[in-house]
This record gives sequence, structure tokens and C-alpha cells, in this order.
Amino acid sequence: MNARNANSRPRTSNAARRLSCLAAATAMATVLGGCSMLTRLSEVGDGPQLSKITNPVSRPDYRPVTMPMPAPQMVEDNPNSLWRNGARAFFKDHRAKEVGDILTVKLTMADSATWQNKTERTRADSEDTNVTTILGLEAELRKKLPQGINAASLFSFNDDHATEGDGKITRSESLTLTFAATIIQILPNGNFVVVGRQEVRVAYEMRELLVTGVIRPSDIESDNTITHEKIAEMRVAYGGRGTLSDLQVPRWGLQIWDILFPF
Repeated sequence: MNARNANSRPRTSNAARRLSCLAAATAMATVLGGCSMLTRLSEVGDGPQLSKITNPVSRPDYRPVTMPMPAPQMVEDNPNSLWRNGARAFFKDHRAKEVGDILTVKLTMADSATWQNKTERTRADSEDTNVTTILGLEAELRKKLPQGINAASLFSFNDDHATEGDGKITRSESLTLTFAATIIQILPNGNFVVVGRQEVRVAYEMRELLVTGVIRPSDIESDNTITHEKIAEMRVAYGGRGTLSDLQVPRWGLQIWDILFPF
């Protein structure tokens, strides 16, 4: 009985060590992976989860927009007139005009660019210096270094350098979207700050769209739409996350290696 117990103890100890090492490796991977790894683990079998509808102003990364504004103008009161200075229309306007109103943004972008650069440089330098007297110590130097001192050619420099570079970049992008945006801020000059955000889940892939910018009320069409070329300071983020997107992104270990490896 004692012999069996003695033989079983090392096996139990080895198994415990392996479990400890596995737990430590898992903990380290979780720490390095951060929230992204935890999110992916929580979505196993279900795919990416849709986020809840929230107020864009309450998001942690929200910052009010500040832009140069013209001097404020006093509005004159005309009690006997049907027209008010600064009014956008004589009759009721159904276009978006207040914070929280929704308008439709039509985004059609087709960009293409090609760059090609080529650089060549060649340089050759050569210099010889003869020193006949070195403070009277040339004889002593010959004694110390009989094969290493030649006064006729004490210093000699030669440099040969050549550089050649050839680079080419070809980029082509096309994006066509129609989505709804919300007015989240009215600037002092009357311009609107709009934000549009969409999430579309198909199977295990999530597509996300985020557009923000500044528009003029007069650029909104009668059908409550506006095209992207009339949006100032436009920022567009369109991408995805999920199984297919993860396959196209290098693992976090490889990304860290690419950043830290100096060669």
C-alpha cells in the first residue's frame, strides 16, 4: 500500500504542476490580450453581440465640437410682421433642425491614387595625407611599429557609397452607403454637428459604420437628405469584427513582435 502511494505521489505532483503552468499561461495570455480576448471568448458559439442604443453625447469619447464663429448679431423684434429675421422658411419645414432630429446621409466615395518614386544616389570620396614630421617622433614610431608606420602615406581615406530606392503605391477605394444621422449639437452660427452610427450583423460577422461631421442647414434637401461632399470635417470609420475579420488580423503576439523587433 505504501509503495503504491509513493508511486502515485509523483504523478499527482506532475499533473498539478502541468495544471499550474497551464493556468499561468492562460492568465498571462488573458492579461496580454486584454478586453479583446475576453470579448471573443464570450462570443464563442453566438458571434458578435449588438451593442445597446445609447445617447452619443454620453459616450466616454464624446467631445463637444468647437469651431471659429462669427460675431453674434442681435435679433430685432418685429411684432407686426409674419416674417422673423433668421427664419429658414416661411411655412413649416419638415427638415431636421433641432438637436435629436434625424436626417439621411448619402455617402458615395470612389477614390483612387497612384504614387511612384525612384531615387538614385552615388558618391565616392578619396583622400591621402602625407606626414613627413610628427614632432620629431617619427623615428621612435618606426622603432615601436617598424611595419605600421609609413610617413609617405600616414593617413588615407576612401569612401564609396551608393543608394537606390524604388517605391510604388496604388490605392483604390469605393464606398456607397445611405444611412440616418442624428443632430447632436447646434453651433453658435447655426451649423449642425451630426453623428451616424450603424451596426449590421450577418451570421458571425459584424459590420460597423461611424460617421460624424458638420453641415449647414441650407444644404439639407427638401426630402431631408444630404450628400457627403457637403459635410465638413467628416470622419468615416467603416469596418467589421468577427470570425472573418479576426482571420485577417495578425495575432497580438506577432503585432508586438513587429513593433519591438529592431531588425
